[in-house]
Amino acid sequence: MPFTPYHMGPGLLIKSLLRGSFSLMVFGWTQMIMDIQPLVGLITHHGKLHGFSHTYLGATLIGAFSAITGKYFSQIALAAVLEKRWREIEILWSVAIVSAFVGSYSHVIIDSVVHGDMQPLYPFAGNGLLGLLSGRSVDRLCLYGGLLGAVLYFLVQVVIARRTAAIKAIGETPTTASPLGENADD
Repeated sequence: MPFTPYHMGPGLLIKSLLRGSFSLMVFGWTQMIMDIQPLVGLITHHGKLHGFSHTYLGATLIGAFSAITGKYFSQIALAAVLEKRWREIEILWSVAIVSAFVGSYSHVIIDSVVHGDMQPLYPFAGNGLLGLLSGRSVDRLCLYGGLLGAVLYFLVQVVIARRTAAIKAIGETPTTASPLGENADD
């Protein structure tokens, strides 16, 4: 599977379902950390492409590292994009931990299905998931999962915005609201 973008599909779907209980940025950071070893292997033509980092043991270590670094990195990046101070953006530790470990373990599961050089249960040999689906099917599932997640996320945003507007409209009283939508006391 070609690097991180396909792995983001399941992350988008999970984000659409868990909303604020999942950080897509920490999840994405984890995907990038997971693929450092294959990148180095491709560049240097040395070592296994899917070595220790693509085992559950390696994914556990990467998940822990990514939760710690990803929490702060994501807070700083979000603060820069939203033009706030980084301390104003808070990603809870529980969210960072769940997002990082879902990222690292899902990465191993997805790659185990399509890459013959993986030994996810290292130090034990074998890969029981290899060939469960074709590479093309896995790519499609990741892509369609991401598209579905994006659609669900934005649909939920629309529903939340409409509910918020309806609640605000109900909260206005006839004495404080004029027919023109201006405050009668002004």
